[in-house]
Amino acid sequence: MAVAVPQGGAGGSGWTWRPVAGDALLARAFHSCTELRGRFYLVGGVLAGGAREPSSDTVVFDPAAGLAVRVGARGGPRRSHHDAVPVGGRWLCVVGGWDGSRRLATVAALDTERGVWEAWTAASGNCPPAGLSSHTCTRLSDRELRVAGREGGTRTQRRYGSIYTLRLDPRAHTYCYKEEGCHTVSRSGHCAALLQTPGPHPSHQLLLFGGCNSAEPEVAGHWSHGKIKGGKGAELVMPKSLQTIPSFSPKEEPPVAPHLMEQLARLVSSGQGSRQGPQGLRHHSCSVVGPFAVLFGGETLTRARDTICNDLYIYDTRKSPSLWFHFPCADRGLKRVGHRTCLWNDQLYLVGGFGEDGRTASPQVCILDLFI
Repeated sequence: MAVAVPQGGAGGSGWTWRPVAGDALLARAFHSCTELRGRFYLVGGVLAGGAREPSSDTVVFDPAAGLAVRVGARGGPRRSHHDAVPVGGRWLCVVGGWDGSRRLATVAALDTERGVWEAWTAASGNCPPAGLSSHTCTRLSDRELRVAGREGGTRTQRRYGSIYTLRLDPRAHTYCYKEEGCHTVSRSGHCAALLQTPGPHPSHQLLLFGGCNSAEPEVAGHWSHGKIKGGKGAELVMPKSLQTIPSFSPKEEPPVAPHLMEQLARLVSSGQGSRQGPQGLRHHSCSVVGPFAVLFGGETLTRARDTICNDLYIYDTRKSPSLWFHFPCADRGLKRVGHRTCLWNDQLYLVGGFGEDGRTASPQVCILDLFI
């Protein structure tokens, strides 16, 4: 197994993505990959570079068994460059994306209990975006999502990024967009992370990373103590060794990834990473692990050649101001763009994406291994 060692990593700290499974069904890019009830649901995406139409299939990967199967439900949405969130421990809601001819702002939902795709309808008062692709959709609760990103095509998009609150009614199978009064820098292919702020008065903020030339994250929402509803997959409580950020309440669920949090804390404290954030990165992955946002891969806007990356970035929010840590990689086989990462069972998984040539989709599932 090849180990990706950070520059100046003679002290023994390193990391790599270790393959744990592989299946041709998983080979795709610009898809969504969402953990729901211990399984990863992959929806749509592009199966090969240059493909004109996205896929309409849905694949379920069981990380415990290492097996992938295609879902037999008919009517799956033909999408790429979309986003998806779990709702109510039952529905997988796919928001927006490219269908091969236009950008959409609609919501399609897979009822995982019934194995049926549903096209949810717009409720009264709906004020949808002009069309969404390469946006982000963050779950705040089972009834409220926050959508951020540029809307419209290259000729019609605004010069700023819009922020929408998307309200869902799973019982009525309806949705309703409301545009917020604030805007962001125009972004596309960015990622979003809902993180708890440091200090004596805990709160949450939604940060946007990348998708433009700026290296700094941008706040796309702020919520005071108790306003964000914790749930499976929302890492709102940390082990004692990491509690520089106060917890929400003693009733919150236990940490989802305590061992991985400890490993990340040791990695950023090892002195091996440079204090540098990503500059002009898009179509990368991002997963929240307690107080850390873990970013990987993507495409850089700062070079004309060799644009696909294999760098690991960690954004540490345990203290104010938050700090970036950059861990480069010498293994060109780990270059990825349009991929996804998913947190499950104290492990961070890497699924899909195009490799170094920007055209060949990886069929592998990998786990982030840290050597400290």
